Amino acid sequence: MDEDCKDKAVFFDIDDTLLDTSSFAELARHAAINNIVENGLPIEEEEAYDIFKEIIKEKGSNYGKHFNVLTKRVIGAEDPYLIALGMTTYHNVKFSLLEPFPRTIAILIYLKQKGYTIGAITNGLTIKQWEKLIRLNLHPFFDIVLTSEEVGYEKPHTKIFEEALKRMNCSADKSIMVGNKFDTDIIGAINAGMKGILVNSELTFEEEEMIEKENLDVTVLNNISDVDTVL
Repeated sequence: MDEDCKDKAVFFDIDDTLLDTSSFAELARHAAINNIVENGLPIEEEEAYDIFKEIIKEKGSNYGKHFNVLTKRVIGAEDPYLIALGMTTYHNVKFSLLEPFPRTIAILIYLKQKGYTIGAITNGLTIKQWEKLIRLNLHPFFDIVLTSEEVGYEKPHTKIFEEALKRMNCSADKSIMVGNKFDTDIIGAINAGMKGILVNSELTFEEEEMIEKENLDVTVLNNISDVDTVL
């Protein structure tokens, strides 16, 4: 969806910026492994989880058949019952825990009231990222949602930022990127000519030195709930 950009725009990362993806994913994976071990996977739960983490590392978190690979490695063949049990448990737990960080909705409302155009720039699968926003009822706030799958480039590559700016008809010097990863969200945005706001994260000593040495336009906040103090 192309929109006419107003005088200023804010782009958000999604995972671990708007919502705590990492924590709920780990809890959901543990619950799923516990369930399939209790229902017949012939291996100790801790060992099964270690194998599962290896599979995620090998295949990537967006791979759709982690449980297929797990059952095949443990018992030598795919087990449809255990695979379905693992997937169902994972998704049920994940979505029961899914919620935005405190004041996220208030911040989005505030930005809209201040006249900002709002977009999302996120690495990941398009359907999965939209699903998170829709389940949390955050999607009405966003003028565009651009994913690495759609563009063919992941952050911090400048092309994904440039494409987002193009689609929203915004100039980089009037645009701000809010994200939780300095090297991915912030440096990528800075290289595309945007400003950066780092939230839900802490800078390393090397990153602090880099900001000072290169005089980067970066604001560091404790969490997303403080964004209205600087915009």
